[in-house]
Amino acid sequence: MIRVRKPAEPPAVLRTKGAHARRALSRAYSRAPRSYEKGKRLFEFEPGLYAHETVKQALLEAQHGKCAFCESKVAHISYGDVEHFRPKAGWRQREDEPLRRPGYYWIAYEWSNLFLACTLCNQQFKKNLFPLQTPARRARSHKDDVTAEDPLLLDPAVDDPESFISFREEVPYAVDGNARGEATIRALGLRREALAEQRRKLLSLVNALRRLIELRDPEAAKARKLLRDMQRDSGEYASMTRAFLR
Repeated sequence: MIRVRKPAEPPAVLRTKGAHARRALSRAYSRAPRSYEKGKRLFEFEPGLYAHETVKQALLEAQHGKCAFCESKVAHISYGDVEHFRPKAGWRQREDEPLRRPGYYWIAYEWSNLFLACTLCNQQFKKNLFPLQTPARRARSHKDDVTAEDPLLLDPAVDDPESFISFREEVPYAVDGNARGEATIRALGLRREALAEQRRKLLSLVNALRRLIELRDPEAAKARKLLRDMQRDSGEYASMTRAFLR
């Protein structure tokens, strides 16, 4: 997981149609807040807005074609999911809790709340989970300020994930046992075996390249360039590679 630097200016569809949709959702909630809180009424969201092709493309470019969470390349095998960091329809503080409503409906079309994620990170692991360090500070409607919250999950556009999560070879761990790093690893399934297998394959290549450099092989110059490229933000599993080479 690395820092994601999105353009400051949101795609036009979010600034126009997205802003209009947000106002409509906020008005609907204000008319019948208890009905939405009890789940008697549900919000209808427009994937054609928050997952518009221009939004996806902007996220793909900002994230170098990688999942914002596990750093797997998604562009060559999938369109990926436009993921809401704060879940739009409902939320859970813990996995074993029932879904609480409403979700963060008022930021369903906010640029700051959107990332591109692989299907596994989004649909199999994170889903509606959004734990806070202080649950009493949770924003419950558009009248509340989400910036007053203290999320346990790392926001890759706000936090520097590599200050919280590092690697022992292919296995991620929370730096100094910090709670946010551990919560993020668990919630996103970042220790899942299928992901570890892909990381191990990459580490085999890293080791081979490093060996060529140490032996002063004729291909050493190319090996050094490859290792530099693999450590760039655009490299798949760059945070692991950087940690390993440190």
